[in-house]
Amino acid sequence: MKLAPHSKLLFIGDSITDCERARPVGEGLFGAVGKSYVSLIEGFLGAIHPAAAIRVVNMGTSGNTVLDLKARWQSDVLDLKPDWLSIMIGVNDVWRQFDLPRQTEIHVSPQVYARTLDALVRQTKPKVKGLILMTPFYLEPNRSDAMRARMDEYGAIVKKVAAKHRTLLIDTQAAFDDVLQHMHANAIAWDRVHPNIIGHAVIARAFMQAIDVTL
Repeated sequence: MKLAPHSKLLFIGDSITDCERARPVGEGLFGAVGKSYVSLIEGFLGAIHPAAAIRVVNMGTSGNTVLDLKARWQSDVLDLKPDWLSIMIGVNDVWRQFDLPRQTEIHVSPQVYARTLDALVRQTKPKVKGLILMTPFYLEPNRSDAMRARMDEYGAIVKKVAAKHRTLLIDTQAAFDDVLQHMHANAIAWDRVHPNIIGHAVIARAFMQAIDVTL
């Protein structure tokens, strides 16, 4: 496993990460890490590598874009001093362009998304032992669909930033595309964005593979 024993692993993102995590910090008893892929990862780490005693923290916030992450980065990432950091952001950056097309002031362009994500990674990488970037995704198998095509554009930005800074990369869209060959999108996410337990398990499995943990 890539994580050293007693590492603090922090996840940050939007509603896909959040999933009813505790406030102000998603850590501790009574489901404090929420009901997302983060809880599955915490469970797998505890079950498969109990001696490693990995500390898992969920700092996802529903509705966030990369600009929202930037605004809370100091308090919700740097001040918590994680050893490892996982970032998955971009769904709302894309979605607002489609469900609120006239409110252009809240849209996050590809250029702003790329510049902001790059700056956050550049600022944080020297302060952590490991950094993982996960692509945003849209559960639509038709790649010519307008929102799927735009999501792929933002996913490509994440891949470029990961390559530039030599971080770990998890292509969540590719993981879902494999599943979508056998299941309809509605069986994974009613709105093609917010996964059910199957979808969260897809993300968690991809994460475990990235950190060299065999399920």
